[in-house]
Amino acid sequence: MTLSVSLAHAFPGFRLDAAFEAPAGLTVLFGRSGSGKTTVVNAVAGLLRPDRGRVTVAGRALCDSATGLWLPPHRRRIGYVFQEGRLFPHMTVRQNLAYGARFAPRGATGADLGPVVELLGIGHLLTRRPGALSGGEKARVAIGRALLSRPELLLMDEPLAALDQARKEEILPYLERLRDETRVPILYVSHSVAEVARLATTLVLMHEGQVERTGPAAEVLADPASAQAIGLAEAGAVIEARVVGEEADGLSVLQTSAGRLYLPRIDAPPGACLRIRIHASDVILSRGAPQGLSALNILPGRVEAVHLGEGPGAIVRLRSGQDVILARLTRRSVVALGLAPGTECHAIVKTVAVARGDVGTA
Repeated sequence: MTLSVSLAHAFPGFRLDAAFEAPAGLTVLFGRSGSGKTTVVNAVAGLLRPDRGRVTVAGRALCDSATGLWLPPHRRRIGYVFQEGRLFPHMTVRQNLAYGARFAPRGATGADLGPVVELLGIGHLLTRRPGALSGGEKARVAIGRALLSRPELLLMDEPLAALDQARKEEILPYLERLRDETRVPILYVSHSVAEVARLATTLVLMHEGQVERTGPAAEVLADPASAQAIGLAEAGAVIEARVVGEEADGLSVLQTSAGRLYLPRIDAPPGACLRIRIHASDVILSRGAPQGLSALNILPGRVEAVHLGEGPGAIVRLRSGQDVILARLTRRSVVALGLAPGTECHAIVKTVAVARGDVGTA
């Protein structure tokens, strides 16, 4: 189910002019605060009528300024999850969920209460009221309420922004299940690269009201040209790996397309497919196979591109097996190693450099 968006709208001091196609899966609108992400989502939801635009979901037009079509929000079959849960405080969790189900069109397909409760792990919360829930629990209930309205599209505007890191880690696995186990396309707003790396199937990179880049998330994140927009400190790539097993010393063994990775214990069974985010600043390059290092993760590769920044830094894109790895180096190191497209080298990644939050399901 494809979402097609083309919007133009002027505010005092800001102009939105954005267009993109979002295929099935979870599409992330990513960008710094003020880049226009929430404006796009509100226009898709029908909470903002743009000066010009056309929005379609699976070929069904929600608005089209050329023909004067404008469906009001309640006719768009869209579920919207805000930063705050916005649950009814006088209702129990079960009653809040049932309220969402009231808006499901007669005959519409979608999940029932039982599967949604199981998917989000909220069965033990059904008799509680929102005041007795944690931030992560409120977010899960809000998602469940939106799903039970059986929407054609789910909008999520930074649903984790108000949560601390522990609560984010609690809810991210549920969002991964939502992405993988439901057929509802999701348009997700975020300015967190960690969320993008773990959740996104498609990434729409926004800057000052315009779309700078769009495409498969792994491809966009691994593009050195995207590093400036994402932020050099957050630059990195996402690779896929399969869990092989666990060593006696507590390290998990993963198989990538180029070799094995050793990471601190991962709670996943053998055979599970994972997405691993590797920060560019955590990668060291060596022209030859290094010897006598404490680092366990040494992956062979070939330089595909060298992107020189305005200052003393550089981003090197390395093809390692079927995956791409980015390395953030200095210009001096690039020159000293003679790095250029086609150069054979090895990427060295410290085992403890990959944080638990950088590991998600593929």
